[in-house]
Amino acid sequence: MHYFLRRIKGDKVIWIVVIMLSLISLLAVYSSTGNLAYRYQSGNTEYYMFKHLIILLCGIGLMYLAHLIKYTYFSRIFQIALYIAVPLLFITLIAGLELNQARRELMLPFNLTFQTSDLAKLTLIMYLARMLTKKQDQIKDFKSAFVPIMIPVLIVCFLILPANFSTAAILFCTSLVLMYIGRISLRHILALLGIGVFIMLFMVILAKAYPDLLPRLDTWISRVEHFRDQDNEENYQVDQAKIAIASGGFFGKMPGNSDQRYFLPHPYSDFIFAIIVEEYGLAGGVIVIFLYMILLFRAVKIVIRCPQNFGAFLTIGVSFSLVFQAMINMAVAVNLLPVTGQTLPLVSMGGTSIWFTSIAIGIILSVSKEIEKNTHETGQLASA
Repeated sequence: MHYFLRRIKGDKVIWIVVIMLSLISLLAVYSSTGNLAYRYQSGNTEYYMFKHLIILLCGIGLMYLAHLIKYTYFSRIFQIALYIAVPLLFITLIAGLELNQARRELMLPFNLTFQTSDLAKLTLIMYLARMLTKKQDQIKDFKSAFVPIMIPVLIVCFLILPANFSTAAILFCTSLVLMYIGRISLRHILALLGIGVFIMLFMVILAKAYPDLLPRLDTWISRVEHFRDQDNEENYQVDQAKIAIASGGFFGKMPGNSDQRYFLPHPYSDFIFAIIVEEYGLAGGVIVIFLYMILLFRAVKIVIRCPQNFGAFLTIGVSFSLVFQAMINMAVAVNLLPVTGQTLPLVSMGGTSIWFTSIAIGIILSVSKEIEKNTHETGQLASA
């Protein structure tokens, strides 16, 4: 560990948080994929663990490569990526792989899948950071600043919305927060919020009138209705998650001893936090929350020290998005929010979600690396 920390650059605490979350992820995924192993891999319980380990190692590799690149270079890279992400979202909406009445992924060669919303989230945050930096001199102007910032937000969120409402909502909220920090007029932000609410209401009415046209929106509406009616028989997932959490106690049942993994749908993704609390208890759940809070705290420290607006906007946008998603996932597991289908970043089993999360954290580390470099150079000049 000491040798590894000497070789890497950037905020060492964030690196430690990533490693700890990855270890928790590996243990939790191994424990929660028993049913999958017996159903699809003839009882080979190590199959999904090794597959997930490879995905995590690739993610850490992408994080390492991203943190080596000067963060200002990402401005141009992801400006081009936005023009790729928007058509990919449209293609996914029309001809993507259909799963649970939603088209969220594109099928790639070698039986691989690619979730285009993961690319779109990162590119949109990068675009906003770039535009907010460029438009600071006329940031309060509606036509020259707000309109070119607003249009891509609405387009990307609108294309994600039919298949994945929760992702679109998280991205939209992140965009509003980033705009507020970037000094966009509060009047304009409220206007954008109003447009977003109007579009959402229109889509809900459309989903109610034509359920076959937007089945995922109709599904989400029913989830809200079931959440309000706690005695509804349709709350099977939430009931199983609550049983898992309640039976965990303070120290849990210990690794590998979960009972609810056999009853809880998707215990390795959407409800992995419930399995963590069942096996590691309240103490384990608090540690996971604490790790995400440390990630956000360190990101805020980077923002405060960052001399350039672009690096500050980029760091706060990416970190807020990740931690906000994590809080929503855990809130769903403890029945504070309706079921959303959001994964727990860096912990839930996945492919593209882990890789894009890793790239995002790598970009934060790149910003902190440049701050350390500038601080070191300034110190050398002062001593000379």
